[in-house]
Amino acid sequence: MKLISAFVVSLILLIPALTFAAPPKTIDGVTTIHLTEYNGYFSSPETLVKLKPGKYKFIIKNKSGKLVGFWLQDAKSHKFLDKFPIEKDETRTTDVVNITENGFRYRCPINPTPWYDVGVEK
Repeated sequence: MKLISAFVVSLILLIPALTFAAPPKTIDGVTTIHLTEYNGYFSSPETLVKLKPGKYKFIIKNKSGKLVGFWLQDAKSHKFLDKFPIEKDETRTTDVVNITENGFRYRCPINPTPWYDVGVEK
């Protein structure tokens, strides 16, 4: 009985951790992706899988506690689609950019993060 009770309690505590990211919303033909930058990494409440080519804007919130930057590039050509600094606790939005079948990648050059490569489906 103790084992079953411990299992049930563990399951109840685990369920909130199993939430899934929602797909990004598209309004008037522009898909919005929200990113939060922490010390050395980004997170997103939206899933970044199965994205389609099209118009996108990115809203980036700085929660690193210091000045950071945001670089957005075409994944194949590495052409900049947008780039800017983001002050501590500031939120910035990119211009509307056209994401092609090449996909995109992003990172912070100031608060070094790895490149996040995101593929786009045809």
